[in-house]
Amino acid sequence: MMTFFDRVYAVVRRIPSGRVASYGQVAALCEHPHAARTVGWALNGMPHALADPAHPDAIPWWRVIAKTGHISITGRDDAAGRQRQLMEAEGIAFTADGRVDLQRFRWQPVIADWPLPPAHE
Repeated sequence: MMTFFDRVYAVVRRIPSGRVASYGQVAALCEHPHAARTVGWALNGMPHALADPAHPDAIPWWRVIAKTGHISITGRDDAAGRQRQLMEAEGIAFTADGRVDLQRFRWQPVIADWPLPPAHE
């Protein structure tokens, strides 16, 4: 059985380069649509090695943003600046007011193609 945090990591690992998902979208894909804040806690609390984009098993936390298209990070020094750099390196563009154009860059997975294992309840 997977914990909720494990499910978050599994979903975030599936967000392809050049695409983003909102915290709420990740929560919904984990079958907990009201747990957007907990998705943020999971990403903030993951092992530092897995947060390093150079790590072979990195969890691409930088692809998860607020539902408004804004970067929404707290708790790490200059994490927002680093997140923007990583997204721009993948070809994700920002509007003049600092948002990602969700119409253009939002990830639209086909859920039937990748069911997650049951959660530990």
